[in-house]
Amino acid sequence: LDSKLVDDLVFYSVIGLILGARLGYIVFYNLEFYLQNPLNIIYVWEGGLSFHGGLIGIIIATLYTSKIYKTLFFELSDLICVSAPVGIFLGRVSNFINGELYGRPSSTFFGIIFPNADNQYRHPSQLYEAFFEGILLFIILNISIFFFKTLSRPGYVSGLFLTLYGVFRFLVEFSREPDIQVGYIYNFLTMGMVLSIPMIISGIIIMTVASKKQ
Repeated sequence: LDSKLVDDLVFYSVIGLILGARLGYIVFYNLEFYLQNPLNIIYVWEGGLSFHGGLIGIIIATLYTSKIYKTLFFELSDLICVSAPVGIFLGRVSNFINGELYGRPSSTFFGIIFPNADNQYRHPSQLYEAFFEGILLFIILNISIFFFKTLSRPGYVSGLFLTLYGVFRFLVEFSREPDIQVGYIYNFLTMGMVLSIPMIISGIIIMTVASKKQ
């Protein structure tokens, strides 16, 4: 990959990440509010970003870059997925420091009292995500590359990332407090769970196809 391709990929990915994360939050988590208050869409300093929306934004940016440079999309997406857990880890640690996206009530053994919540002990779900979606996912992806040469099968690493992130996020959602304006879907599922299911399905399909094609 030449340096100009990498520069453009980073540039478009940053734009795609920011716009996608913001629009994803608006559409998936608080559409009614923003339809009534459209000016608040630009108030990004008030919070409101969605990982799944950011993922869609990066996918679009990568597709655009691959078309410009006539490069295989999955060759670029695999490299992005290898490093993505580092950003996810730092993002979740930041959520913990800011006392946001905290977990559901828990016992004192697993619980932390968050200043921005109430006086209940709550799961530090941000740290759970930092470990599973950041550290563990990073280790698994890099083991697959160095020991199983998965980069030789374009798309496999991307599929593995989608599958594992989706599974980890789905499981951690059981300990995470759902967004108050969304609540539970069918009294059981959270929006994070719902959005993770297509990731898991897509990841499995991509890995299956990549395994059959060199």
